[in-house]
Amino acid sequence: MMGQLRRVAVIGGIRTPFCRSNTAFAELSNLDLMTAALNGLVEKCHLEGELIDEVVGGAVVTHSKDFNLTREAVIATELDRRTPGVTLSQACGTSLQAALGSAAKIATGQIDCAIATGSDTTSDAPIVVQKKLAQRLVRLSQAKSFSEKARIFMKGFSPSELAPVAPNVAEPRTGLSMGQHTELMAQRFHISRDAQDQLAYESHRKAAKAYDEGFFDDLIVPTAGVFRDNNLRTDIDRTKMSTLKPAFEKSERGTLTAANSTPLTDGASAVLLASEEWADQHGLRPLAYLTHGQHAAIDFVNGEGLLMAPTIAVSRMLDKAGLTLQDFDFYEIHEAFAAQVLATLQAWESPDYCREVLGKDHPLGSIDRDKLNVKGSSIAVGHPFAATGGRILATLAKILAENGGGRGLISICTAGGMGVAAILEGASPAQHAVH
Repeated sequence: MMGQLRRVAVIGGIRTPFCRSNTAFAELSNLDLMTAALNGLVEKCHLEGELIDEVVGGAVVTHSKDFNLTREAVIATELDRRTPGVTLSQACGTSLQAALGSAAKIATGQIDCAIATGSDTTSDAPIVVQKKLAQRLVRLSQAKSFSEKARIFMKGFSPSELAPVAPNVAEPRTGLSMGQHTELMAQRFHISRDAQDQLAYESHRKAAKAYDEGFFDDLIVPTAGVFRDNNLRTDIDRTKMSTLKPAFEKSERGTLTAANSTPLTDGASAVLLASEEWADQHGLRPLAYLTHGQHAAIDFVNGEGLLMAPTIAVSRMLDKAGLTLQDFDFYEIHEAFAAQVLATLQAWESPDYCREVLGKDHPLGSIDRDKLNVKGSSIAVGHPFAATGGRILATLAKILAENGGGRGLISICTAGGMGVAAILEGASPAQHAVH
């Protein structure tokens, strides 16, 4: 281990197109999607046959057979099969958390290179059987004779055991969905339906413009015949958005709709991180540097906003980095819901919130909204839970590279009342020459 910390370079990233659940990727598994993203990164960064120190990532919606998802994906790629694969999950922050963990190892000299990855498909959600049926099936597998199997099957059997347990996205501790929790946040911060719709509208318009300008051309690997995100609405109509009915709170208080919330989405992402020395040896130019990271959790069970933990993570990270909220050229705030982004921005501007929750004697303040999610974000392109961190990391690194430098902030809310944040510093083109 080195005594002095090394800079951690973001070399590049790529993702599959993101597709609405049960559409273009309906037949693909998490393994298929993660493999596609990893192979796309291999081709982009010329890693064929390369032994990477570690590939870390995972999925949120998984089958029991996917216990070793990341390692199995590595084996299916063109990487050296001796590359270790580590599977982890932190809900929507999974691939960013994976990047932060590997970055710490690179910084301290434990490893020289790593890939952070994430994949999710709600089209292939596991269907769970009733507990009584599961126990019966276990006993059946242990029975040695047909008569014994028959007795086990018939004793106390009820047809109700055959009813599957439907997939559920509700928080186990509260029984409320993420959308229902966000409605409570919108009410607390008085976030209007109109403000949410406007942010969602801007997300689609920015993403559409980025596609038109070719920004995503080298950030997306065509997968299963799909070349672009199928949730993006290039012809989005602001007036039509206002006619949609609330999706979670059905009363007149409801403000969240299908238009200002992210859809269930399938897709995967992958990002290559490395030391400067490793990058130079492999003829690869850093796009940016991952300099700080922080995660936090909030007590949503007792009434705090489920998706407000990023406000805490960002505040702590800024303190450690010696920066203010205004010291950034770009902000990437994951759009789980438009209301979540707006509640986060309002919380940072609130003297009461910053004092009571963040322990500050003054608010963090406002940001320049023209610097927020400049290429669109999750409402427009979609949100395959574990893949979103990698998407944002790769997008921001490229934005900084095209900007010729600068500084960017990442904020991602997650299920379970958690948040993950990070800071990227741009790499000056003059700093690195590819040999």
